[in-house]
Amino acid sequence: MIPFLEVRNLRKYYQKSGGLLTSSGKGERFAAVDGVGFFVASGETFAIVGESGCGKTTLARMLLRLIEPDEGHVFFQGTDLLTVSQKEMREYRREMQMIFQDPFASLNPRMKVGEIVAEPLAIHKPKMPHSERLAKAGEILERVGLSKDALARYPHEFSGGQRQRIGIARALILRPKLVVADEPVSALDVSVGAQVLLLLRELQAEFGLTYIFISHSLPVVAQLATHIAVMRAGQLVEFGPTELILTEPTADYTMELLAAVPQVPRNPVL
Repeated sequence: MIPFLEVRNLRKYYQKSGGLLTSSGKGERFAAVDGVGFFVASGETFAIVGESGCGKTTLARMLLRLIEPDEGHVFFQGTDLLTVSQKEMREYRREMQMIFQDPFASLNPRMKVGEIVAEPLAIHKPKMPHSERLAKAGEILERVGLSKDALARYPHEFSGGQRQRIGIARALILRPKLVVADEPVSALDVSVGAQVLLLLRELQAEFGLTYIFISHSLPVVAQLATHIAVMRAGQLVEFGPTELILTEPTADYTMELLAAVPQVPRNPVL
């Protein structure tokens, strides 16, 4: 059986700032993502957790080819995305969307919310009438807990939690199969973040979504993830079912992460 998503030996190198020049005249390089591999089943939430700077966001963006990997393979429903053309990749992006970390920076302040949410339709379905795009934007906004009145307003008129709901609506308007959520609640306070997590879980069940969930917080991913991968310095140090990672970790680093929080919830508490 072909995995829904499979990543093999993925690597991304960057040049060290201020590093010494090598004999070739180029600066020293380091691997932000170093030989990462995993697979994800359809309908599950695969969480990648680790401290800031470990390579999580670089990995997340490479999955959608927002950053081009230097080595490796990303198979989406059997197709290696790194071998397809940019035109073909544009078609695949209809089924793969991203929710960004910062709800303040990820929305264009000069665009009304209706235009922001409907923008993916304008890109991928340019023949769709403008009125129909706005109607669909209003429907998905209502589904994420906002009213259609939001269509004519600007991002600065909304709270952080509401802006993240707008970002979720934008990601889901094309009805994708895969959603990569990059620290979607880290910029929100605990209670608002809990509401957003609950919304994500409801939407997953309703739309049959598969999530790649990026976070630095084990307590957060424990409430949503079916599997957890622990990342450190560009590498996955271990991964497995959520309950196993939380109760019987094998990597020292995972144990350190668990020890850093008073109690990691074993079941959803939202």
